[in-house]
Amino acid sequence: MALRDPCQDRGAGHRLLVVAALALVACSTEPPPSYAPGYVDRAPQATNEPAAYRFAVHPLHNPQRLAEVYGPIVAYLNGRLGGPVLKLEASRSYESFEATLYGRGYEFALPNPVQALRSLRDGYRIFGKMGGDESFRGLILVRRDSGIQRVEQLKGKVVSFPAPTALAACMLPLWYLHTHGLDANREIRRLYTGSQESAIMSVYLGQAAAAATWPVPWEAFTRRRPEVAAALEVRWQTEPLVNNALVARDDVPPALVARVGALLFAMHQTPEGARLLAEVPIPSFEPATAANYAPVRDFLESYQRSIQ
Repeated sequence: MALRDPCQDRGAGHRLLVVAALALVACSTEPPPSYAPGYVDRAPQATNEPAAYRFAVHPLHNPQRLAEVYGPIVAYLNGRLGGPVLKLEASRSYESFEATLYGRGYEFALPNPVQALRSLRDGYRIFGKMGGDESFRGLILVRRDSGIQRVEQLKGKVVSFPAPTALAACMLPLWYLHTHGLDANREIRRLYTGSQESAIMSVYLGQAAAAATWPVPWEAFTRRRPEVAAALEVRWQTEPLVNNALVARDDVPPALVARVGALLFAMHQTPEGARLLAEVPIPSFEPATAANYAPVRDFLESYQRSIQ
């Protein structure tokens, strides 16, 4: 099935580069250094530094939080690769991430399933995925004091989403509403906020009657902002789909892809790796190919026939 490109005409925007510390000692157990994000308008010029392979993560969190979670994972990999250096890259928005991914701007990436399938056209291949598929589901939040108990009570109201291409936090919730008695094309007003946290905050601040997200950012939000999360509740949740993918560009040496994959897939077997995965939070990374994402293709066929 040919997938529509949801962000075909959008600008790339600025990108935020977050450079993970280069761990020089294999299997080091020293805690990773702090990260200081820096804004740049273009990719850095070539230097005499070791070859750098960009490892980009789609906007699961705001850039600072993403660096806190994935910076140590990239440092963990660097400490065991014995030469090649991975650099963590975070984007300001889904649009900028997708524009760079589809322009072959990353060597490695962790996109959502829709982005991963779309990237196959651009010379990427799926070599792994996040474990814990049961957590890859949409959540629809409301304020506890809203009185909203039924889907039809959202008719005519604003519902916020991070981005149109957020599978778990937009497409699955829209499909849920559409199949539970609400015309998601005409009977709600969609607000796209650009990030998971801002979607959640929009319902807390009364800018939306409901907000869509998914368990990973919601759990992180409840830990960091318990006083805000206490005013909200999960009113509905969707069925799960296949979790986020790991992709590599076709010109990355196969031996390096295999080594990165092996390290990621074994992380949960070490105390340090298990601790880093708990911050994501997922139980593990695991091998995968495009065949694992057949259920996502099937969902997209139904979704694209019904939701505009």
